[in-house]
Amino acid sequence: MPAEAIIRCEHLTRRFGSFTAVDNVSFSIARGSIFGFLGPNGSGKSTVIRMLCGLLQPTSGRAWLSGFDVAAETDRIKTLIGYMSQKFSLYDELTVHENLMFYGRLYGLGGAMLAKRRDELIAMAHLEPFLQRRASLLSGGWRQRLAMACALVHRPQVLFLDEPTAGIDPVARRELWDLLFEFSSQGMTLFVTTHYMDEAERCSHVGYIHLSKLVVCGLPDDLKQMPEVNPAGTRRLDVTCDHVTVGLQAMHRLAGVRSATVFGQSMHLLIDHSLTEARIRSELAHVGITSADIRAIAPSLEDVFVALTTRGENLKG
Repeated sequence: MPAEAIIRCEHLTRRFGSFTAVDNVSFSIARGSIFGFLGPNGSGKSTVIRMLCGLLQPTSGRAWLSGFDVAAETDRIKTLIGYMSQKFSLYDELTVHENLMFYGRLYGLGGAMLAKRRDELIAMAHLEPFLQRRASLLSGGWRQRLAMACALVHRPQVLFLDEPTAGIDPVARRELWDLLFEFSSQGMTLFVTTHYMDEAERCSHVGYIHLSKLVVCGLPDDLKQMPEVNPAGTRRLDVTCDHVTVGLQAMHRLAGVRSATVFGQSMHLLIDHSLTEARIRSELAHVGITSADIRAIAPSLEDVFVALTTRGENLKG
């Protein structure tokens, strides 16, 4: 357990009738960290968040946030957390300014204190140009900025973000993450679910849930060293060449290639140590690819989660 764990779960379980959505999940999150929670759709990510926010009672197990039991002390929890779901409930007919004022009053702010906090949030999210624009007329990226500002109005210690960048453009995603790094530097704890592997790489810690069970949790660099990701007798290569999709088919046919996938203009290969670069070049030459840049690479978090998901599916089968 982290020395200053702000979130702690022990054997957290949630069933809906005969269906187990979350099964015996235990983990701890250090104060001030950015925790990335990953897993396929339907794996239990949102259910875990809803239990940690006190929105859903666990069937069994317990969880604490800043020392408070999330099931028994829900009122205390609400003052400590901000929650930004995939479809945050902005009021579309209200302007940006009116949404901020409304959420501020919901949390008991008023007068000079509300005005001060409103101005801080506007500056933080750079919402100045849109104050009188209705929320319904904002682009996806600006709606997310407004939603985040509303979730932060009461200065929460922990901000839960359930796929906060889904459906927004790459520039807006990067800007949103710049804000998250700023919050983390100020001591806020961030709990983020995402399907984007580049976002997972930005997290200080990650957990991976599959088929309702927490498969692994830890530092990204530690997860990349797992034996499931680096089978004995194998290595990983990046192969950059023209006609990469043609090359991919050739690699799929080549003995000693355990997996091959396109990554931009390259192929990422997991191969047996016995397979030489000369043999790879020869196979590519057979399909008309006469030049290739081949280099060794370390596994990525995407490799980690593909390996763990494949293992989970095989065990399920």
